[in-house]
Amino acid sequence: MVYQKRTVEPTQNFGANKKTIDKARILRKQMTKAETILWSRLRKKQLLGKHFRKQHPLSCYIVDFYCHEFSLVIELDGEIHKFQKDYDQERTKDLESFGLKVLRFPNDAVFNDIENVLMKIKEHLKI
Repeated sequence: MVYQKRTVEPTQNFGANKKTIDKARILRKQMTKAETILWSRLRKKQLLGKHFRKQHPLSCYIVDFYCHEFSLVIELDGEIHKFQKDYDQERTKDLESFGLKVLRFPNDAVFNDIENVLMKIKEHLKI
């Protein structure tokens, strides 16, 4: 029996190189606590039946979560993001230049108000 290697369509990763793809594979196994909590609510099409990918490579970036059908990126911002606001703004601008919508949530929102986070994500999945 021959198994084919699973591939990602180029339109789903906007030309991410092998190094970025390999790094994403590593990050999928090292998710933060906030990412793990949100992923438990997004995985297996639990949210409105939509498919999400975790730690997905897009161009030179790796985004926390990605819904290809709606071109939706979800980023969770932990403590380090307090010190890299300019980088995050530039990254968001780059991702939006691909026609993607980027939603950012602080980790505290996931820890303390996950239902509100999910409601905001749902709003972008109904458009």
